[in-house]
Amino acid sequence: MSALTRLKTRYIGDRRFYGMVLAVAVPIMVQNGITNFVNLLDNIMVGQLGTESMSGISIVNQLIFVFNICIFGATSGAGIFTAQFYGSGDNDGVRATFRFKLMICLAFAVIFVAAFALRGEQLIRLYMNDENAESVLLAVTEGRDYLNIMIIGLVPFTFSAVYVGTLRETGNTVPPMVAGIAAVFVNLIFNYILIFGKLGAPVMGVRGAAVATVIARFAELAIIVIWTHTHHARCPFMQGAYRSMRVPGAIVKRILVKGAPLMLNEVLWSVGMAMLTQCYSLRGLSAIAAMNINSTMFNLFSIVFIALGSSVGIIIGQLLGAGKMEEARDADRKLIFFSFACCFVVGALMFAASGVIPKAYKTSDEVRSLATSLIRVVAVLMPIHALTHACYFTLRSGGRTFITFLFDSVFLWVVNYPVVWCLTHLTKMHIVPLYAISSGLDIVKVAIGLAMVASGVWIRNIVDSPEPEKE
Repeated sequence: MSALTRLKTRYIGDRRFYGMVLAVAVPIMVQNGITNFVNLLDNIMVGQLGTESMSGISIVNQLIFVFNICIFGATSGAGIFTAQFYGSGDNDGVRATFRFKLMICLAFAVIFVAAFALRGEQLIRLYMNDENAESVLLAVTEGRDYLNIMIIGLVPFTFSAVYVGTLRETGNTVPPMVAGIAAVFVNLIFNYILIFGKLGAPVMGVRGAAVATVIARFAELAIIVIWTHTHHARCPFMQGAYRSMRVPGAIVKRILVKGAPLMLNEVLWSVGMAMLTQCYSLRGLSAIAAMNINSTMFNLFSIVFIALGSSVGIIIGQLLGAGKMEEARDADRKLIFFSFACCFVVGALMFAASGVIPKAYKTSDEVRSLATSLIRVVAVLMPIHALTHACYFTLRSGGRTFITFLFDSVFLWVVNYPVVWCLTHLTKMHIVPLYAISSGLDIVKVAIGLAMVASGVWIRNIVDSPEPEKE
């Protein structure tokens, strides 16, 4: 066998393999793609209100991002068990993890609602470092008005996240996709009507954008809940899910032992990202607005590696739960290579679009130019992001949550944040090279991640014993 043939056999799967991968990944890509494309349109609509409005909303979305990632971490901590319980055919175990996720996520929701309601304006002001006092006041006012309405949407988002996570981990990826698509179109339509006062509605500006988002959250939740509880054959684990909220002690202990580092990781990572943004905000409102445009573009083009990373967690988790260890190793290697290769193409497309999208915003030439440069930085590093994401989900699928904690949030706080803090506080470095250095540090992270994946430390079944208690 030639070296080329060996490489092909090792890193490239057959048609059946890619059919299995795409069956999981494509619905997630479609949902995230449509969601982020509509979010781009929403962002452009908000961008018509001016730099201050866009900056205020961007800061609030960064705060809500911390909440969203905490919810993701809470569902993911139990989700690794959901996938493996499902792979082993244990509906009682899946039902128990659903209940656990719901309770822990609602606790997070209560904490964040209280924090945003009582200290929302103070949190927004942490990001305001522009010398123009009038611009800062307008941005804070717009952000506060937006946040006060967005708080309402945190609870439906929490329930949706628990349902969507459970459905995806059990192979039901299409219903969340349909619900997500419906929600983003509801959001888009109401944004158009409420932001600009169309069809007889009042002109609400940023408040209209928030109302539209909240309506979309409730629409998504309604679709997901109705589908889940009317498709008993596809979701047998939901039978009697609300009969009680009891979770067997053995499962709680296992989730806390394996899942706590993952939940803590997501909390620390999201807070760390918010702190990085706060550092970037020292470069003024123009930098905040440009970062907002860049973030929206990144979210749109990152759907490929995010969906493939989720596929790693789902497919590899189910193979490990079924005891197919060598098959899991082989599939994981091919999934990582597939994600890496795809993101070369995605990065090239993003680079090509970098100068087009910023022109759609009603903002200054400085903001547009900064946004274009930041987008190009992200485009060049897209394959690196793909490898990081795939390594993270590989380690997580086998319950190596403490390692993912070190790999993800500890790296951010020990490496990324100190470097960015020093460069923003001790130098006058421009935002573009500053952002490039911060993002480029992920190359070190990739080297560490690939080494850990190659070691096989993640290859294990975490649900085969002890048996979960029956209800």
